[in-house]
Amino acid sequence: MTAPAPAATAPAERCAHPGADLGAAAHAVGQTLVAGGLVPSDEAGTTARHLVRLAVRYGNSPFTPLEEARRDLGVDRDAFRRLLALFGQLPELRVAVETGPAGAYWKNTLLPLEQRGVFDAALAGKPVFPYSVGLYPGPTCMFRCHFCVRVTGARYDPSALDSGNAMFRSVIDEIPTGNPFALYFSGGLEPLTNPGLGTLAAHAVQHGLRPTVYTNSFALTERTLERQPGLWDLHAVRTSLYGLNDEEYEQTTGKKAAHTRVRENLRRFQKARAERESPINLGFAYIVLPGRASRLLDLVDFIADLNEAGQGRTIDFVNIREDYSGRDDGKLPQQERAELQEALAAFEARVNERTPGLHIDYGYALNSLRAGADAELLRIKPETMRPTAHPQVAVQVDLLGDVYLYREAGFPDLDGATRYIAGRVTPDTSLTEVVRDFVERRGQVEARDGDEYFMDGFDQVVTARLNQLERDAADGWEDVRGFLR
Repeated sequence: MTAPAPAATAPAERCAHPGADLGAAAHAVGQTLVAGGLVPSDEAGTTARHLVRLAVRYGNSPFTPLEEARRDLGVDRDAFRRLLALFGQLPELRVAVETGPAGAYWKNTLLPLEQRGVFDAALAGKPVFPYSVGLYPGPTCMFRCHFCVRVTGARYDPSALDSGNAMFRSVIDEIPTGNPFALYFSGGLEPLTNPGLGTLAAHAVQHGLRPTVYTNSFALTERTLERQPGLWDLHAVRTSLYGLNDEEYEQTTGKKAAHTRVRENLRRFQKARAERESPINLGFAYIVLPGRASRLLDLVDFIADLNEAGQGRTIDFVNIREDYSGRDDGKLPQQERAELQEALAAFEARVNERTPGLHIDYGYALNSLRAGADAELLRIKPETMRPTAHPQVAVQVDLLGDVYLYREAGFPDLDGATRYIAGRVTPDTSLTEVVRDFVERRGQVEARDGDEYFMDGFDQVVTARLNQLERDAADGWEDVRGFLR
């Protein structure tokens, strides 16, 4: 399934997509080069073809080191530097990269972080406050999902709640202004099991933040909302769906009748959201498990049902992801790939029919798949993990104040995870100080087999980008590292 090109789109803007007319794209680029006096007419053809090849490569493989791209083109360093300069003068080629099959990497993560300068800080070993801070406030969880790394029965002692929530408030107070989406509540364990979450949410909003809570919504009951009115101050509630009926939920979470309870909680929340005229957003995260691609149609019906309960307030967003766990190469088998492409096409048709206006985020790999390219997730291994991690980009803080370097490490009693604690926030030690101490003392963690599972997709993308930038600098391309900036 290849997304159709808009009729008015210039050939060069679509050149990174499978099946694009590269000859037409190169011809259009060549005309632009000559018309702008950027290259002589006798060089325009070859130069244009090189530029289109660069757009195709980085629109599909954003983490390619520059030296590898240069060798692939077969040009010397001076010629390659000239090509990079010309590329920057042709906005249509930048559009091609940013809207290509790998465009989600560029637009959702790489370019926003570049613009904030956090990659520069990480590479330079400069201590700055993290761009993203995840607070993990949940003391326990009612589910035991088969894919979750949580140790069965592991939880925080309830006695840690008061001091932990005071510590979280102090962290919120540290977050610099100017980045309203810097904070989110997640876990670890289920955030809504913390009776102080509403107070923390209200405090964050008073600080100028717009936090989202990542929850399973099992505890999103009327009683919870009555006891914690500050939850209505959240920017968004993002519910992780573990199936679309009780049987699927039980298979995934180990809890009977869980889907029914979550569905009813969400229906009541929809009604209350409409009655209160609350601006809070509501959406879902849904993982397409192997063999369940056809269930995407039922997901649309589930959302449409909730829309009816909302009295005019519709579900705002859904994030769709594919389960790549257990696939060592990060690739989908051909048959599964075809089935998923077909299912995505049917899903989009059903969305247009039943839930128009629903914002859909397909993430990294599924975005590529929709464009007709091979879907392949990054696979960072222990040997390519960065010993210094990236605390300038993101950290996670648990109920004890422990500051974790990776998002999937912040679970109590998880074997090996404590090695990825940068320090602890206490009444006498701020998060700023924890990060500064870790960076300035050049804190490092030697990766072991299996440590890559402490990283989520975001951590893997950040690591791949930092490795790429470091490689470019080592190859003498420091001033143009990373291709797009």
